[in-house]
Amino acid sequence: MRKNLIAVFLMILASAGVVSAEEPYREIQDNSFMLEEAYNQEDGVIQEIQTFQYMKGDTWAYSFTQEWPVPTQAHQFSYTIPLEKLGRDEGRHTGLGDIALNYRYQLFFKEGVMAVSPRFSLILPTGDEKKGLGNGTAGYQVNLPVSLRLNERFVTHWNMGMTFTPNAKEPGGEKADTFNTNYGMSLVYLVNRNLNALVEFVGTSEQSVVSNGVTENSNSFIINPGLRYAIDLKNLQIVPGISMPIGVGPSKGKYGVLAYLSFEHKLF
Repeated sequence: MRKNLIAVFLMILASAGVVSAEEPYREIQDNSFMLEEAYNQEDGVIQEIQTFQYMKGDTWAYSFTQEWPVPTQAHQFSYTIPLEKLGRDEGRHTGLGDIALNYRYQLFFKEGVMAVSPRFSLILPTGDEKKGLGNGTAGYQVNLPVSLRLNERFVTHWNMGMTFTPNAKEPGGEKADTFNTNYGMSLVYLVNRNLNALVEFVGTSEQSVVSNGVTENSNSFIINPGLRYAIDLKNLQIVPGISMPIGVGPSKGKYGVLAYLSFEHKLF
């Protein structure tokens, strides 16, 4: 599967097409696959984002996110609804995870240069913790995405965040406070006006409940090369994408495929 996906990426890059004379290397201000980009929604424009990630071991995760300016680009509200199928070690349960309500503030934005937009999220206990699909209690998350246009052809995005869940529950009902961190960066190459090639480097350090007041730590690190393409219609932009997450270091041996699809359109 990995060899086939790499071949597809190379074929698409080789057949990228004629570069437009106007804005030949436009920065697609959408979202990365596993990271946040620091661009809030423009006034009167909303976006729906869907991702589906399938990993070795027959596990998958789907998420739907809708982003709204409230009412201008300075302030953005969004929500994320996750569905997932757990692997053999987790009992192979499938269902709704914990829904997140998100607020982002556009702290800094200069077109074609830099954007910064810190986010705070309230994570609701909608997943069934007895099946390993949720934490059984509300959690709190902060994340800081920073986006930089390096030059005509390259853009980079950086994330750093943390999640605190007081009295998180494991499937047997034991409780403990958990503290997780996330970090990552991506490098985006602007092939032409509509096509981007990108690679993401994403890491996490997570705590899981073992018994009352006791947690254990686990780490992950994923390299995720991919492609995305912007389709511009009259009042709608569609951005499909595909990538190949590959685990390294603490995640060695894990790999899969991630499909991405977003719709950006005016509210009225």
